[in-house]
Amino acid sequence: MFELKYHTPFEWTEPVLADFNTFLQDHAAAEKKASGMAMSMLSHYPDRKKLVRAMTDLALEELIHFKQVLKLMTARDVTLADDKKDKYISDIRKLFRNGRDVFLMDRLLVAAVIEARGYERFSLVAQALEPGKDKEFYDAIAKSEAKHKDLFVELAYEYFDKEEVDIRLEEILIAEAKICEQLPFRAALH
Repeated sequence: MFELKYHTPFEWTEPVLADFNTFLQDHAAAEKKASGMAMSMLSHYPDRKKLVRAMTDLALEELIHFKQVLKLMTARDVTLADDKKDKYISDIRKLFRNGRDVFLMDRLLVAAVIEARGYERFSLVAQALEPGKDKEFYDAIAKSEAKHKDLFVELAYEYFDKEEVDIRLEEILIAEAKICEQLPFRAALH
């Protein structure tokens, strides 16, 4: 549906694989936060029936992903880490505009871009892993993220003018690329 403006180089996977346990902790936190974000959205927009249904399903799916990552961590004897501030998320949230409708549009489009970034990076992790269960899991997670990115754009089209959505999405993609260019490569999703 759309292309990211910044493409993460494969070398990004080097610190991820070098400290995969830390990456798993970060991934678990990201899934937990994604589930919470979906619940927050449906709570803030109870009058948007299609959004409520979609976010209910998404919250459950993200929580299942959290449980799956937790299972990988348990097999490696890795404990959950404290939630840490994510500079990428903090910076991209600064793109939100004020005003009920434009704020909702931005929330949906920023979520779409975050999911697209997740798709890209989980795909890279899957490529970098040796054949086996972890590789299969990250292949599956990447495919799920791809569906989520499309879901958020479809919701934006549901509630807002397509041309306005496309213009704003392009602005967010350009800003997100600049954010990604500044991030160091580390054992974390962002």
